[in-house]
Amino acid sequence: MPLTPSRLNDLLDHGFDTVIDVRSPAEFAEDHVPGAINLPVLDNEERARVGTIYKQVSPFDARKIGAALVFRNAANHIETSLSHHDGGWRPLVYCWRGGQRSGSFAWLLKEIGWRSDVVQGGYKTYRRLVVEMLHDQALPFRFVQLGGYTGTAKTELLPLLAARGVQVIDLEGLANHRGSLLGSMGEQPSQKAFESALAGVLCRLDPGRPVLVEAESSKIGQILVPPSLWDGMKVAPWIEVTAPLEARTEYLLRAYDDILSDRPRLHARLAPLKAHRGEALVAQWTRLSAAGDKRALTRSLMEDHYDLAYAKSMKAMAPNVFAQVAADGLTPSHLEHVAAQVAAVLQAMEI
Repeated sequence: MPLTPSRLNDLLDHGFDTVIDVRSPAEFAEDHVPGAINLPVLDNEERARVGTIYKQVSPFDARKIGAALVFRNAANHIETSLSHHDGGWRPLVYCWRGGQRSGSFAWLLKEIGWRSDVVQGGYKTYRRLVVEMLHDQALPFRFVQLGGYTGTAKTELLPLLAARGVQVIDLEGLANHRGSLLGSMGEQPSQKAFESALAGVLCRLDPGRPVLVEAESSKIGQILVPPSLWDGMKVAPWIEVTAPLEARTEYLLRAYDDILSDRPRLHARLAPLKAHRGEALVAQWTRLSAAGDKRALTRSLMEDHYDLAYAKSMKAMAPNVFAQVAADGLTPSHLEHVAAQVAAVLQAMEI
């Protein structure tokens, strides 16, 4: 019987040994069911070729050529990637819409003796369930935002809090971006892949307990925070972390050393700020960078850009800051102490 999920949890808690995505590598790279492995029965070029034949020659010729390619590739997967599985293995297979690619592969696996099944509707069903959760329905969680000026090590606090049993969502980690002008950490996932990862995290959370999320704008780099989560974040109370400017400077010198040391990339990131902070200030930052004075540059970026932006944002949003936690410093030992205080505040919310 095909797996016919009506909720996202039905698909993520499937109970099968392995989830196999048989779509092309390009389809898989854009997004896939969390934890799935990619065993394409048509690679990118083959899929394009079959599609062209379908449109320009005939559907019959396309199916004939496609079938030969699908079973040839499937045989290779069986001889290599799947050869170690015993007779009790239970794979769940899906393709784009639960059609011929997944059906053919699952049938072949079943003929061998493995207990394979397919996802009814394929990836399209999965994506529809993700959209329902993150775009169409209110999330059943009590969110709390962890706020504070740039450089208060909020992201670094999240794993420390998770280790104390706090439910956290690391949006910057999921988006592979530090959430600020200089926050690029390399290539970001696609919007769909980000939403898949986020949905997977949400499905593991307990709605009866508060969920801590770092205060962000609605856009993290090129990634948009989905509407259902953003709606929950906008009304969430805040815990605000404070720290002295010098401590924040030292922290950002460590955290942003990659871009502070890459002058061409840094200067390219600073250039758009001329429209907001003026050419003279951006020119001053560029001179400090060229002189190698990372500390003075970092301090000025906070005082003359980040702190001003944070104050303006706080005035516009006027969040409900129901607790403040002051950090004397931002060394590992300081952060452990801050995490303990934040965890205590959240624990009190559960009583």
